[in-house]
Amino acid sequence: MPKNEKVYKFEISHRTIIFTVFLILSLRFLLIIKDLLFSLFIAFIITSALRPILDRLVRLKIPRVLAALLVYFSFLTIFVGLLSIIFPPLIKETVQLSRNFPSIIERLTAGFSGLPYSFFNWQSLFQYIPTASNQIFNLITRFFSNTIWFFYTLFFSFYFLVEEDAIKKILANFLAEEKTERIIDFINLLEKRINNWFWGQVFLMVIVGTLTYIGLNLIGIKYALPLAVLAGLLEIVPNLGPTLAAIPAILIGFSQSPFLGISALALAILVQQLENNLIVPLIMKKAVGLNPIITLMALIIGGKLAGVFGVLLSVPVVVLLKTFFLDFLNKK
Repeated sequence: MPKNEKVYKFEISHRTIIFTVFLILSLRFLLIIKDLLFSLFIAFIITSALRPILDRLVRLKIPRVLAALLVYFSFLTIFVGLLSIIFPPLIKETVQLSRNFPSIIERLTAGFSGLPYSFFNWQSLFQYIPTASNQIFNLITRFFSNTIWFFYTLFFSFYFLVEEDAIKKILANFLAEEKTERIIDFINLLEKRINNWFWGQVFLMVIVGTLTYIGLNLIGIKYALPLAVLAGLLEIVPNLGPTLAAIPAILIGFSQSPFLGISALALAILVQQLENNLIVPLIMKKAVGLNPIITLMALIIGGKLAGVFGVLLSVPVVVLLKTFFLDFLNKK
């Protein structure tokens, strides 16, 4: 070995090894209890949405437990009632649409004999739509059939409502009073943000879905209910969602007649203009403002990491991270 050549030695300390092993085990543990984490986070979202109503009842001198029962079971009754009204016809029309969609595409492309039509096999492209629809319904069925998970999620959310200082009492056993108060301040701010986002998003979805349903029925387009539900659900994706929701309605409209296709396009433009210039400013003015690109990235990442649950919880997770890094740490 030449005398001037340097020898580099890489040493890994015991502390680094222990930290790496601990990190790997922690990630593994979180993966094992992911269902519990989903349950707790969903319970926190429900609690954040219902707590302001509960606080109003408590200020009216109603006992907290009784007020929590009234609020919670009213929420569940409305939710289950809406599902029982909407779900049966929604399933029926969605199955019909999935079965007829290939023939709709065939009618739309029947006049085209050039390369675009000959290159694509539309029938094979859309033959998997009924299977995809069945998978979606099976997923929803599994969600509600997982009785244990469903009920302990309801229990967690009800417990968080009844116990006003439950988290504070738990933290007080492990942390100093000052740190406990700081974490409680963060949780209170996060609850307010989640509440604003939740109800703003719910009202926005309901209004857009209702306007779409009324408009599609007025102009006479088939499958109005699943198309309206799709329009409402895709409101969670800013900017891109309304455009994606309009495409199936326009295609179905053109499959019936050129006039209905143009009418569906005009309806989509009208709803989007009302949404951008009137509905969103009125309803979402108190909600947490999130960059559309960040929201879209969060939805994609959430879907890749945790499927449907990841998509549903991606925006609240972004709200949590934004509140922690941009507000809590800056204030600290």
